[in-house]
Amino acid sequence: MENLTISQASKMCGVTPRMLRHYEKLGLIKTQRREDSTYRIYDAESVQRLQQIVILRKLRIPLKQIAIILQDEEQRESLRLLQENLAELDAEIASLGLIRSILKQFIDQLDESLKKKQHFRLLEEQTLVEIASALTLPKTTIKENANMADLNKSEEVLNKSLNVRILHLPPYTVASYQYIGKNPEEQVGEVVSKFVQESKLYEKKPDARMFGFNHPNPGILEGDIYGYEDWVTIPEDMQLPEPMVKKRFEGGLYAVLTIQFPEFQFWENLTQWVDENPDFEANYSELGLEIMGGCLEEHLNWVYHAHLGWKEQGPGQIDLMLPVRRKEK
Repeated sequence: MENLTISQASKMCGVTPRMLRHYEKLGLIKTQRREDSTYRIYDAESVQRLQQIVILRKLRIPLKQIAIILQDEEQRESLRLLQENLAELDAEIASLGLIRSILKQFIDQLDESLKKKQHFRLLEEQTLVEIASALTLPKTTIKENANMADLNKSEEVLNKSLNVRILHLPPYTVASYQYIGKNPEEQVGEVVSKFVQESKLYEKKPDARMFGFNHPNPGILEGDIYGYEDWVTIPEDMQLPEPMVKKRFEGGLYAVLTIQFPEFQFWENLTQWVDENPDFEANYSELGLEIMGGCLEEHLNWVYHAHLGWKEQGPGQIDLMLPVRRKEK
């Protein structure tokens, strides 16, 4: 296999370039640099390791455990961790079986009542309600002897129950900064973080929020170059230092899904959820891929962390926000 660029490797393995850089930062994979440039390249060993990470993530193995598994030459700790995850799955499967049993009882009793032309008081079946309320809902269901197609199908089943919410964002005045080049998210983040700290923004606006989006998307420019832009909400009369630029965000309606950083592959799942929704439809920007279709990524609590100057934020939560509108009936 020839050496791959970050764009080629991400497409081959079905992950985003940002996820690849995060895996590299965590030490899960290693890259080299081309002699004639500073671009990352991925050799066959790095790609194979990335594919292993992707499979383990599809099995819902946390990144911290994946790091241990990949470095565990004796494999004893790997065995313990996999057994621990299997035990959790077994408990969830047992809970799912009990849920099915209770649901079946409800159905049988309701069916019998309808045949007798009686009214079945579902919510007054206290014993069944108490049992059901005590259950822990399952996180996942995976068959034994599953192959990659099974895993992907399992993900599809899970994604049908995504916890998507509809949120209206009001208009905001924002401080904006855009960067086009290598690692644009990190470059933008450093500049905006410095602005938050030096301006003491959090003290002036404790409810300040930060939104980001590709500008432009990967693939529009040649090579692996793309851009990213951050918006931080600010008081309307606030004066901004260079290179920050004041802009007006008009707000709007969004379908929102919370993820753990850096699970950006869930953009595809959110898009599918909107496409299949009976009440809402996508309301993408006319600028299209130039600004990620008007989609936003809100880094929750980011302004607070930036204000304190924290270098590491832990796993971090991010809201994926896709613009929508109500369907005309």
